[in-house]
Amino acid sequence: MKTPRILFMGTPEFSLPALDALSRSAYPVCAVVTQPDRPAGRGQKEVAPPVKTLALSLGLPVLQPARVRDAAFLATLGEIAPDMIVVAAFGQILPKALLDLPPYGCLNIHPSLLPRYRGAAPLHWSIIRGETTTGVTIMLMDEGMDSGDILLQEKTPLGPAETFGELHDRLAQMGAGLLLTAIEEVIAGAARRQKQDASLVTFAPRLTRETGKIAWNDRVADIVNLIRGLSPAPAAYTALDGQTLKIFAAQARPGAVCGPPGSVGAPAAEGLPVAAADGHVLLKDVQLAGKKRMPIGDFLRGYRLKEKSVLG
Repeated sequence: MKTPRILFMGTPEFSLPALDALSRSAYPVCAVVTQPDRPAGRGQKEVAPPVKTLALSLGLPVLQPARVRDAAFLATLGEIAPDMIVVAAFGQILPKALLDLPPYGCLNIHPSLLPRYRGAAPLHWSIIRGETTTGVTIMLMDEGMDSGDILLQEKTPLGPAETFGELHDRLAQMGAGLLLTAIEEVIAGAARRQKQDASLVTFAPRLTRETGKIAWNDRVADIVNLIRGLSPAPAAYTALDGQTLKIFAAQARPGAVCGPPGSVGAPAAEGLPVAAADGHVLLKDVQLAGKKRMPIGDFLRGYRLKEKSVLG
């Protein structure tokens, strides 16, 4: 039997460990599909997706369709004729014509324990909602949103102080290793398909600007989870003297509160206390609009807080 040829589809940093692992495996990557270059930064210069940069460095052919549903692109894939398609955070919904193309199917790396946290932002929402366990799922894709049969899953504890950025990097590596195992099982005919339990489905919708806005009348644990779940990007935020203050790290300190929600207390060694519903949130790492990110001690040395300041 010939060695199956794999088409890889992915776009952001999360996809890189999987593509790197595939490129060093026994399975030839016949092409890489990623999103088009996009303008970014103040100069709005065209920037290549991370997957494109890695693929070109590996000498792999790259395709960047604006829409994967376009007939011309589907015809190109028909000519390439991959035996399997692997998807890791690609960013477009795949049509049935594409899903039906490879004889071994389309495998997807999803950074949650499906059927929990289907959708665009499972890593962020797992932390925001205070989960203590998460993991990675390798799924055989269908036409639904993250609704295909489960091939493999691996659980991992979610640390009480772990941020989105830290979890992102950890699960990207975990997913790459699990993917290779799943590919071997599928090709050998040993994969066990498990239907998702519809009664256990939860969703992880796209993040909006409003998602990151801190409500200081929430519980301290919920506010800290929001900050962790959006750090370092897109970052939770509040208002300080009419300017946006991003917060990247904080600590919950439950207890009695004297002032109204959002009121700022005296700086302490642990951080800057801000009143919430059931205690104080100690700010540790912040960034004021137009300034650099910095520890709260450095920030306070350069910014004079008004007396009885209230955030939000």
